[in-house]
Amino acid sequence: MSDIGRAVSFASLLYRQRAATLFAGYVLRDPMARLQLRPGRADPYTIYERMRAVGPLVPTRLGNWASTSHRICNLVLRDRRFGVRTPVSLDGVVNEQSNTSFLTMNPPDHTRLRRLAMPAFSPKAVNTYRGRIERTVGDLLDRASAAGEFDLVSSFAAALPIAVITDLLGIPDADSAVFARYGTVIGSALDGIRSMRHAADLAVSDAKLRALFTGLFELRRREPGDDIVSHVVAAEGDQIKPAEMMPLCVLLLVAGFETTVNLIGNGVLALLDHPEQWEALRADPAGMAPKAVTEVLRYDPPVQRTGRTALETMEIEGTVVHKGQLVATLIGAANRDPEVYDRPAVFDISREPTVDHLAFSSGIHYCVGQPLASLEATIAFQVLAERMPKLRRVGPVRRRNATAIRGPIHIPVSAT
Repeated sequence: MSDIGRAVSFASLLYRQRAATLFAGYVLRDPMARLQLRPGRADPYTIYERMRAVGPLVPTRLGNWASTSHRICNLVLRDRRFGVRTPVSLDGVVNEQSNTSFLTMNPPDHTRLRRLAMPAFSPKAVNTYRGRIERTVGDLLDRASAAGEFDLVSSFAAALPIAVITDLLGIPDADSAVFARYGTVIGSALDGIRSMRHAADLAVSDAKLRALFTGLFELRRREPGDDIVSHVVAAEGDQIKPAEMMPLCVLLLVAGFETTVNLIGNGVLALLDHPEQWEALRADPAGMAPKAVTEVLRYDPPVQRTGRTALETMEIEGTVVHKGQLVATLIGAANRDPEVYDRPAVFDISREPTVDHLAFSSGIHYCVGQPLASLEATIAFQVLAERMPKLRRVGPVRRRNATAIRGPIHIPVSAT
């Protein structure tokens, strides 16, 4: 088939799938389809509660399963009888971003590559980054204060983690606005490719990042430094195959800021929408900031859902899950499970949870960057409360055009 023929075939498939999702969501009111559409972007939690009323494990229109239960989601994410999902989004849309990063691997390859990445993100290593994070936060808020009114996402929530992760990777002269666009496009692909334009944007972002890392690999072979890319290059041929280097570094870059930018954005929105919680943080920034981070991750997590494929037929609480079936673990729903959390829909930064949230997943795919994301957000919330106690919204919030990853892309605020 010619390139034009393949493009036409791909476009036809995309639009048929999109039409099927729209029909299922708006006409049949299928909950998994609605999670992929505008209702899911605006308020996934109402949809989750309707699904929860059906039961802890709900059949989907495509012959798979979805769970709103913390207990079942945690079980599926931890159980080695499940593996990472196939390169298809949770409503069946083809996802062309399947690659050889360890995020899409099962053991033993997942274990090998994760082991290579872990030292840079261990709690001990991350604690040494505190000084540079605090300096970056201070510099960003100095500029924001001088502006008076500013966009909290581009000027702070995105700029902070991008500065930190590009520094750790050893990427010189990083442009936070450019990397934020890459992250938004690549993160949106977790919902599946929506259109030919989306596919083209994704291809451009992918090509730009590949060119960046190709040049950086060459540089670090000649001039190694004390950064993650240098350590990856040094491990080439021994701990990591050449074809695995690019996906690993792209994953660490994008995941290194996408989770944190949305954690900070969702957190600021929750705090400003609940003035009594903002006041509690203002009254004790150092003491309450870590609690605020934990509660934001529970209440409105950046990653709303993931999935696992059954590697064998099994029974889960009386329901048979067949080999090859996908179980969508609805993390945003699990984190508001009334069987686990008291007043689950209430945002309360003084909450003392007795069960861990699933915002960073669970089991062997637990987010390797969790210590870094948590520290960045903790410092961000603390210093915001200390330096901008009168912070307020001054315009409408705009959310990203994605639902698997949830977060704002524009929050106009004033510090006075």
